[in-house]
Amino acid sequence: MLQDVLSSLSPSTSPMTPPASSCSINESYKYIFLPICYSFTFIFSITLNSVILYRSFRQAKRWNASLIYMVNLASTDFMYGLSLPFLVASYIMHDRWVFGDFMCRLVRFLFYFNLYCSIFFLTCISVHRYLGICHPIKVITLETKKAVKNTCVLVWIVVFALTCPIFRFAQTGYVTRMNCWDDAIDKEFLDYIPYGIILHLIGFFLPFSIIAWCYSRVVLTIFKTLNGLLRGIEKDEGISVFLGARSTIITITLLFALCFFPFHVTRTIFLLLKVTGKVPCETMTTVSMCYKVTRPLASFNAWLNALLYFLTKDKFKPSLPSILMDNFFFNRYKYLTHVNMPLTCRNMS
Repeated sequence: MLQDVLSSLSPSTSPMTPPASSCSINESYKYIFLPICYSFTFIFSITLNSVILYRSFRQAKRWNASLIYMVNLASTDFMYGLSLPFLVASYIMHDRWVFGDFMCRLVRFLFYFNLYCSIFFLTCISVHRYLGICHPIKVITLETKKAVKNTCVLVWIVVFALTCPIFRFAQTGYVTRMNCWDDAIDKEFLDYIPYGIILHLIGFFLPFSIIAWCYSRVVLTIFKTLNGLLRGIEKDEGISVFLGARSTIITITLLFALCFFPFHVTRTIFLLLKVTGKVPCETMTTVSMCYKVTRPLASFNAWLNALLYFLTKDKFKPSLPSILMDNFFFNRYKYLTHVNMPLTCRNMS
């Protein structure tokens, strides 16, 4: 049904062949740009994530919720980094793929698997930060180590389910040489479009909405607190908590602004324009170039995620109860309950 609707948009073309394929796009720029970007990402992702994993496993008994999420994030980034030499070699050889069909599917799968694991684990970290600041008492029972570990397992399962169709669509094929197709070969492109759009909605736009909501509540709560709600509490402690939350907020916001948002917007436009068949070749060339440029930027998350560890590493050291029951939040709780004021974020707006 959906294929019939999509094919009706371009009556002059075969329903199994994307109309935009007739537009010849010059992609010579990527044979220099992409190997440089992916080599850079490979070096930094392997190095930084190795440091994170080494330091973390040296103190495994002291893991808290934040560090559990961070270890899972570093693990998926490290795995993705291992796949990058294959892409670098392929682009240096001008898109020639010599590593076989299975490695083609695996490398393409690891890109999307890492991408959405990163987004989902960053969402978990954001929700954890929201609960720690807006619901500091409830989070002690809600976010036990067992609950956090179960959440991480669920993330791995959900992301694998979302991205495993990549194994079906990504494959090798001949054009002028043996290529490794990213999205889908031309005759399967219309079948790929619905999956690609759903992947963007569930894998990016939904988590992005959750993160935006969480941090809007966090910022609102902190500013209301610092603007005189707690006159009986030392402001230095409030400012300290604000600065700690600010590091997390800024880092995750930059990750989404640089890595995730441009890639998903340009890729969505690229997929939709490619299937309509009523797009000038110049427009298609521009959109394709933007999409190909933002793709390695999306891969930068494999090492930029490490900034979250190094910039906010102090919050990964104490145990969960000590973070939640520090002087600021404990005094806040006593003060608010003493004057019969509501504690939760939703009642402070």
